[in-house]
Amino acid sequence: MRPTMVLLRKDLLLERRAPESVPAMMLFSIVTFVLFHFGLGRDEVDGSLAAGVLLVTILFAAILGINRLFISEHAEGGFDGVLMAPIDRTALFLAKATALFLFLTLVELVAVPAFAILLLGPSPWGALPGLLVTLALLNAALSLVGALVSALAIQTRSRDLIVPIVGLPLLVPALIGAARACAPLLADGGASWPAAKWLLMLGLYDLVFGLLAYAVFDFLLED
Repeated sequence: MRPTMVLLRKDLLLERRAPESVPAMMLFSIVTFVLFHFGLGRDEVDGSLAAGVLLVTILFAAILGINRLFISEHAEGGFDGVLMAPIDRTALFLAKATALFLFLTLVELVAVPAFAILLLGPSPWGALPGLLVTLALLNAALSLVGALVSALAIQTRSRDLIVPIVGLPLLVPALIGAARACAPLLADGGASWPAAKWLLMLGLYDLVFGLLAYAVFDFLLED
């Protein structure tokens, strides 16, 4: 875990000294909610529509972060450094996935309140614990798949196209599960906790894709 923590610290320091990904993701989320606010012609949304607006916005904001996840390694020879270092190469994957998870969490600390102010009528705070658990599971899915797809795309000339083309189909099951879990929470007078089956589905997705990404990342780095 020590190489993972060193690589993670490097990514967090780079983002702190020259913020790029997190501000862009935050701005994209807020602007998208403003567009939905005026584009839908409604002051309030709830239920499935609210869940769809929130989660799709988070998904596309995550794409911005995924596209930039391996920029420093690609531009400054970081891949060669990891290949030559006497460490487990999957430490780079774990560091990138963790960094993306933290970036998404920071974005949601701003995006979720903005969404509640701009588009939600009833107060969502009673269902906040269930919403936080669902978003954490979705963030894990976005981070694991995003780190793998970003490593694949960074070696190509069309990385800005490869990430959505490859990543979005892989993330469809996670998005469906998160939307089904969030819809009752965001409904007027809805549930205070998501259905267990959707949380289990998200957890299983995270486990399967996490193990798959961990297994193939070493070979992907070699190529």
